[in-house]
Amino acid sequence: MASGLVRLALECERGAGKPPLFGEPFWTMYCNGRKSGYSVSRQCGEGDQKVLGLLRAVSVGAGVLPLAAAHDGDAAGGGELMYMRARFERVVGSCDSEAFYMINPDGNGGPELSIFLIRL
Repeated sequence: MASGLVRLALECERGAGKPPLFGEPFWTMYCNGRKSGYSVSRQCGEGDQKVLGLLRAVSVGAGVLPLAAAHDGDAAGGGELMYMRARFERVVGSCDSEAFYMINPDGNGGPELSIFLIRL
């Protein structure tokens, strides 16, 4: 994000039935218009809950957590976990599209990060 605006687009194919947009299991990911991989929906696990607990007091910001702190010391290789916490404005275009725009805390300029969910 240091280089400017980041736009993430997650696209999924319309399958049988019509689950809610967040109920779609498989997504193709584009970063600034270039295909960059795939994404799969998953449930929040025990490790995710621990990390969210560590970040409970953080309202806005970015940083690095040591993996040992995030996993109660059971990380063999050490390492770090990068995080970013921010406020987002949600815009619902239709039942097949939503967008999230990161709100800049100082109020200057437009969103530096935009996330689009699109069902084709």
